[in-house]
Amino acid sequence: MDPSNLEPVLAKDSQVLVAAFYAFTPLDNERREILLTNLPTLARENKVLGSVLVAHEGVNGTISGPESGVDAVLDHLRASLLLGNDHFSRLEVKRSWADKQVFRRFKARRKKEIVTIGLKSVDPRASVGTYVEPENWNALVDDPDTLVIDTRNSYETAIGTFKGAIAPGTESFRDFPQWAETTLRPLIEQESSKRIAMFCTGGIRCEKASSYLQQQGFGEVHHLRGGILKYLEQVPEVESRWQGECFVFDQRVALNHRLEPGEYSLCHACGLPVSAVQRALPSYIKGVQCVHCVYRFTDADRERFAMRQRQIDQYNIFHCQA
Repeated sequence: MDPSNLEPVLAKDSQVLVAAFYAFTPLDNERREILLTNLPTLARENKVLGSVLVAHEGVNGTISGPESGVDAVLDHLRASLLLGNDHFSRLEVKRSWADKQVFRRFKARRKKEIVTIGLKSVDPRASVGTYVEPENWNALVDDPDTLVIDTRNSYETAIGTFKGAIAPGTESFRDFPQWAETTLRPLIEQESSKRIAMFCTGGIRCEKASSYLQQQGFGEVHHLRGGILKYLEQVPEVESRWQGECFVFDQRVALNHRLEPGEYSLCHACGLPVSAVQRALPSYIKGVQCVHCVYRFTDADRERFAMRQRQIDQYNIFHCQA
């Protein structure tokens, strides 16, 4: 068996396993609906929480719970999707550990795309860039002939990225194609770069981004297999080119290089990450406003946010005492 197809076994001292995963694999209507029906029951039986997106092009999700429960859900997905070990028939999984649940509920949702770029012509199974394993990433991005692109959104790139990476400054992944045409193409011509190297959180956005660039004739395109999370799993911190924290779409908000929760929390008013320094600003009011949204909402909005925060605080106090 190809070692690259094996999920790494991580040392753990926590009880909750967090697994981020995706697979591009065709699903007809019947198989999709069966998954949407079966997954909530399986998750409930195994005390697993999280979110799974199901579309005709495959599945994408993050779940957390007891290791045995998470493995049961992943095994069910592999069996239901008829997944094997080659890249386009396997589940790409990134594992980390937490000391408590990182989701409040489980949701399985029907979507048009498992990651939305908004172009039907983009299909990673038909055309995709060259995959780069985490252990080979440093050599690629250290090469001055490589143009390194962070395909994530601005609120993600603001708290961490790879050294020397270019951030598109997009607010949505849908904006990536336009940025590629208006900014990236002229930049490549100006820099005379020999290749592009792209990365994202878990690898899924780069699958579609590299597929788009391949279709549009952008030349030699590479992308980090498994994304930042796989890189942080496998590359020692002393050898790392990663700087800052990695935003994740769960209650941990951001992870450091050891895949532990970092210093960021989430502003419940605007949904953006807030650092410890930003929480110390006079303008910050927990659950009501932060530096990102202090001028964004009305007084009525802030009153509503404050009431919601009081309810959250009361809920947390009750459950801590229970």
